[in-house]
Amino acid sequence: MSKGEATRAAVLDIAARQVSLIGLSGLTIGLLADQAKLSKSGLFAHFRSKEQLQLAVIDWTAELFAERVVRPALKAPRGEERLRVLFDRKLRWDHGDLALPGGCFFYSVSAELDDAPAGPVRDRFLQAYQDYVETIATVFRTGISEGQFRPDADPEQYAFDIQGVLMSFHHASRLLGDEHAEQRARAAFESLVRAARV
Repeated sequence: MSKGEATRAAVLDIAARQVSLIGLSGLTIGLLADQAKLSKSGLFAHFRSKEQLQLAVIDWTAELFAERVVRPALKAPRGEERLRVLFDRKLRWDHGDLALPGGCFFYSVSAELDDAPAGPVRDRFLQAYQDYVETIATVFRTGISEGQFRPDADPEQYAFDIQGVLMSFHHASRLLGDEHAEQRARAAFESLVRAARV
């Protein structure tokens, strides 16, 4: 990795942490330059515009999510066990040892962009978020093909339901400070798994 690539990676890591706390719109080249201890012009040389910075942060965080959550889950045996690892790592990504300071980047940014007009930033974020939800559905489909889940189960509905549990966990743990949030999320997950089993 060149010095420029290393600097860019360090800046994007700082940016992802900041976005988890203040959102994409709050992230500015000036703020990030201060955090990264770089000049604005030095930082501008890496990104050229706020939009390019936002796009790079989305890509960086999607790759970080894949590295911390998705790829380790895909190493687990197909079916229910893989789904369990994915769910567990997603909980930890939101509020645990895999988390950014503000919790799940996707939930923080989705609240900011849900009603934003279409454009490069929203479109890139939407694709990253859809890829994540599709990963849940795909992992569930492998459980069907392995004969562990009912053949008539709907993977997209299951992904929707799991997302509901995970978003509730995010709000209960982050906003409400509910000390039972993880226990409740795991109980809800178990109910969904039981309902899907053959």
